[in-house]
Amino acid sequence: MDYSKLLPIAIEAAMKGAEKIMQVYAATTEVTLKEDKSPLTQADTMAHNAIKDILASTDLPLLSEEGSKIEYDTRKNWEYFWMVDPLDGTKEFIKKNGEFTVNIALIKNGEPVFGVIYAPVLETLFYGYDGLGSYKMQVTNHKVDFSTTEDLVSNSTKLPENKNRDSYIIVASRSHFNEETEKFVAKAKEKHNNIDFISKGSSLKICLVADGSADVYPRLAPTMEWDTAAGHAIAEFAGKQVIDHKTGKKMQYNKENLLNNWFVVE
Repeated sequence: MDYSKLLPIAIEAAMKGAEKIMQVYAATTEVTLKEDKSPLTQADTMAHNAIKDILASTDLPLLSEEGSKIEYDTRKNWEYFWMVDPLDGTKEFIKKNGEFTVNIALIKNGEPVFGVIYAPVLETLFYGYDGLGSYKMQVTNHKVDFSTTEDLVSNSTKLPENKNRDSYIIVASRSHFNEETEKFVAKAKEKHNNIDFISKGSSLKICLVADGSADVYPRLAPTMEWDTAAGHAIAEFAGKQVIDHKTGKKMQYNKENLLNNWFVVE
């Protein structure tokens, strides 16, 4: 599989998905509810359809939050497939704080090998794949024009960046700072004299560890595979680890139950 040929397709899909999201973001948000009672906006569906249409050119299967009802008996035989969250951080979207992302990952035999994350309001693109490393770049008007991967990389910043700081930084969810996370922080304080915190929404939390802005992200609360797959790839190819808190091993994907165990990125 030539990931360099997939990169412009995945980035285009992320940009088109973002354009649809921003159309709704600029207008009044109409909120409905999913079966699990989490908020769903019109933007989810519009972005999903735009991304699906572009990724269809790769002839690879797609598993998305907005199209996740694919039987395990079917998907367990997939060697490669796209795992997509067309709008990660729906609550952040509704709050209009800009901390939401489009997440596109490529999974190979249960492991993320390629990730693209785009934050439309911040106009920040993160991308990475096995053999390339991970990068971020600023985008204008949701458009990225490049002829080769080398061209794209030359206009990007390699991750992690060198951050000159003397504190140990923990990144935490705005919505899920629970008792278990408090215990994790207490243990960290025993090891580190100077601890600071960053709060972010969506997969940006993983990206903050990947780019070196934070040292660790403990997610001791539920997530789904599509929430983390793209960020996992970007973190891993930036030299970080995404460890299943239950097994102590690397997080796995395309499980029969698509719910993640708790995990730590560091």
